[in-house]
Amino acid sequence: MAKLAGKQIILEVLKQEGVDVIFGYPGGAIIDIYDALHQDGAIKHVLVRHEQGAGHAADGYARATGKVGVCLATSGPGATNTVTAIATANMDSVPIVILTGQVPTSLIGNDAFQEVDIVGITRPCTKHNYLVKNVKDLAKTLKEAFFIARTGRPGPVLVDIPKDVQNAKTDFEYPEKVELRSYITHPEPDHKKIERAGAMIEHSKKPVLYVGGGVVMSESFDELKEFAEKINAPVTTTLMGLGGFPGTHPQNVGMLGMHGTYCANMTMANSDLIIAVGARFDDRVTGKIDTFAPHAKIIHVDIDPTSIQKNVRVDLDIVGDCKKVLQKFTRQIESSSWTIDDWKDRFAPWWEQIRAWEKRHPLSYKYDDKVIKPQFVIEKIYDMTKGKAIITTEVGQNQMWTAQFYKFDKPRTLLTSGGLGTMGYGLPAAIGAQMAFPDKLVIDMAGDGSIQMNIQELATARQENLPIKIIILNNGYLGMVRQWQELFYERRYSGTDFEFTPDFMKIAEAYDAKGIRTDKPEEVERVLQEGLEHPGLTILEFIIAREEGVFPMVPAGKATTEMLLV
Repeated sequence: MAKLAGKQIILEVLKQEGVDVIFGYPGGAIIDIYDALHQDGAIKHVLVRHEQGAGHAADGYARATGKVGVCLATSGPGATNTVTAIATANMDSVPIVILTGQVPTSLIGNDAFQEVDIVGITRPCTKHNYLVKNVKDLAKTLKEAFFIARTGRPGPVLVDIPKDVQNAKTDFEYPEKVELRSYITHPEPDHKKIERAGAMIEHSKKPVLYVGGGVVMSESFDELKEFAEKINAPVTTTLMGLGGFPGTHPQNVGMLGMHGTYCANMTMANSDLIIAVGARFDDRVTGKIDTFAPHAKIIHVDIDPTSIQKNVRVDLDIVGDCKKVLQKFTRQIESSSWTIDDWKDRFAPWWEQIRAWEKRHPLSYKYDDKVIKPQFVIEKIYDMTKGKAIITTEVGQNQMWTAQFYKFDKPRTLLTSGGLGTMGYGLPAAIGAQMAFPDKLVIDMAGDGSIQMNIQELATARQENLPIKIIILNNGYLGMVRQWQELFYERRYSGTDFEFTPDFMKIAEAYDAKGIRTDKPEEVERVLQEGLEHPGLTILEFIIAREEGVFPMVPAGKATTEMLLV
C-alpha cells in the first residue's frame, strides 16, 4: 500500500469517481492541489475567471451529463465566491462536489489570512459538507461526498481541505463502498400505496400529471411517457421539468405556473386528481395556496420525504425514486381490466375541455415588422436548430420566453436556474455543457442585464476554443423587474433602466469572438444563420421591443386562474 500525500489522494479519488474535467481558480490555500494536477496530467482543468463561474460550469456539466460536476477554489474569498453557485445547485437538486482549500489546521479559528468558515457559511445551502482535519480521513470523506451528491435527492457537497492535510502523507486505500447510518438513498415505494394510487386514477375523471425536475434527474422520462400514454392523461411540467416529457407531444399542455400556459393552469385548477412526480409545489406553481386546485385529490411522488406535505396538503404520499414508482404505476394500470381505449373513452370529455382552453388562449405574440419581438427570435432558433441544441439561460424575461417558445423534446437540453433564479448562470453553465459535449450546439439565451453578471467567462470559453453561441435579447432594461414596475408600480422604473449599456460588439471583439447585431426583424433569420454556422465563440445581439412583456402572468398573491393574458 503506497503512501500518498493528500493532494495525490484527491486526484486518485477523482479518477476513481470517473471525473474527467474540473473547473477552478487557483490560490495560496489550494496551490498544492494545482501542482499535483499539473504533474499528474490525467484530469482536464478549466481555468475560469471567477469562482462563481467555476460552480455554475460544474453545475451545467452535471445537468447536461447526469454525472457529478466538480469545482475547485481557494480559501477565503475564493470559497465565498462559490456560494451563489452552491445555492443554485442546491435549490435545483444538482450533484456537484466543491473542493475548497483552507488555512492549515493549526491556524483555523485564528482569523488567519484568507480564512473563512466555509463549512458554516454553506451549511444551509449544501446537501452536506465536511472539514477534513486528518489526511487519514480524506479518501473516505471524498468517497462519501460523491456518493451523497449523486444519490437520493441529488445536491452539492462541499469538502474543505486545510493546506497541511493536502501535504501530509498516509497509506492510500480507496473504500469499496459507503456506509452511512440512517441515509437511505433509494427508498422502496410502498406497494399498498401504489395499489391505492391505481384505484384513485381509475376513479378520477379529470386527472393531470404534474411533472418536475425530479423526472429529469432520475432519468425517468421513458417511464413517464409510457405511463402517461397508457392512461391518456394530460401532462404539465414545471420550468425544471421541461424536456422530461416531450414538448411536442399531443398530451403536453405546456409549462404551468406564474408564466405558464393558460391551458396548463386551467387544467391544474379544474383537475380532480393531480399526480405530482418529482415536483415540489413551489410558490411559482401554486400561486395563492388556499385557492390552488380546490377540487383535486393529490398523489405526490418524491424521493425526498421532506418535500412532501411541505407546501400543500396531499392525499397520498409515495416516497421513492421517480423511475421506480412510474414503473410500478404502469404495471398497476396494466394489471387492471382497462384497455387503452377504455382510458381514452373515460377521459374524452376532459380532453375536449382541455382542447377548448388551448384554442381559447394559446401562447402568442403580435409580430411587428418595425421592431424585433423576442418571441420571434426564439421561435426562429427552435426552427433552425430543430430543437436539438442544448439551451442554457440567464434569468428573467429571456428565461421565460425561452421556456414558452422553445419546445424541449429531450431531457437535459434546458439548463436553467429555477429555484434560486440566478442571473449570470447561463454563460458558465454553457461552458460546462460544451466541455461535456464538444460536438453539440450549445446556446446561451441571455438578456443585456444578466449577461454582464459573469461576462468575464467569455475569456474561459475563448481559451478553451468553445463554439458557444450567446443570444443577447437587448431591451435596455432589467426586463422582468421593469415588467412588474409597469404593471404594479405605475411605471416607476426605479433602478431598471440601463442608461448606459456597453457595446457588446466591441466586447465580442475584445474576447476574440464573432459579434453580429441587428435591430431589424427582416434580418433575424440571416443573423441567426450566420451566427449558428460560425465555428467559434459567437455573440448575437438583437435589439428588441423595449417594453415587451412575458404573458401569461399570474400576479403575486393571486390564484393561478387569475392570469394576465396581455
